Amino acid sequence: MATIPGPDGRPRCRWSAAAPEFLDYHDREWGFPMADDRRLFEKICLEGFQSGLSWRTILAKRENFRRAFCGFDPAAVDRFDRKDVERLLADPGIVRHRGKIEAAINNAARALELIHSEGSLAAYLWRFEPDQSALETPQTRSTSPESIALSKDLKKRGWRFVGPTTVYAFMQAMGLVDDHDADCVIRPEAEQARAAFVKPT
Repeated sequence: MATIPGPDGRPRCRWSAAAPEFLDYHDREWGFPMADDRRLFEKICLEGFQSGLSWRTILAKRENFRRAFCGFDPAAVDRFDRKDVERLLADPGIVRHRGKIEAAINNAARALELIHSEGSLAAYLWRFEPDQSALETPQTRSTSPESIALSKDLKKRGWRFVGPTTVYAFMQAMGLVDDHDADCVIRPEAEQARAAFVKPT
């Protein structure tokens, strides 16, 4: 069984009950389409920080991450220097991993390059949207041909901590794919949001 009754008795994806923080995230964010560059940059950074860790850890620290990384404004993060790296390494409110911190700073510059060349980060990312009807049963995969292609292209452009699994989790989080279970009460809401969504160009 891929669903579990939520607090209101309605079925939701089983993972949403794994921690108290997950319910609101599942119901309001995960799988819903997004086109805001700052939020997209935040999500791809947080997925990178999550690598090897629990998403609960990242979600619990999200507000701390936002404060530490200037609300994930790519232009602001791009200006971070060595002192900022040391400041972040001393911040107990975030994940203190030098490689991931330096990757986020590097990726801010890469995001700005994409915004300049493609018009927006969102316009670039939405080009990798898969055919939803051709996807396998939701939540049975950790990568896809599209996440592999996006990961490869981002790496070629100099991005770090963007392996296919990390990128696929990002695609789920930003709504590039809707992996809510077929019986999940939120799936129709996510599908409706996708139907109304105007893809950035």
